Amino acid sequence: MITELVGWFSTIVLCLTISRQVYTQWKTKSTAGVSRWLFIGQLTASAGFVIYSILLDNWVFVFSNVFLLITALIGQVLYFKNRKNSDDTPRG
Repeated sequence: MITELVGWFSTIVLCLTISRQVYTQWKTKSTAGVSRWLFIGQLTASAGFVIYSILLDNWVFVFSNVFLLITALIGQVLYFKNRKNSDDTPRG
């Protein structure tokens, strides 16, 4: 039962996060400016999916979800780095 709950929780978080990003891009009619919440949601969902995959003893999904988790971490780091750099730029 706990295995299914971890899997469904992670699925819901990922779907909500991606849906929100798509909605924002649709609403603004732009693909520029990815929200930090996308990476936070991806980190949460990917961590849950890693646990879920381990509990199922499914090493293919463990690998793919660890990869997604690392991608989300890199995305979060880049987001904060880019945000910091844009805050440091002189405004004219």
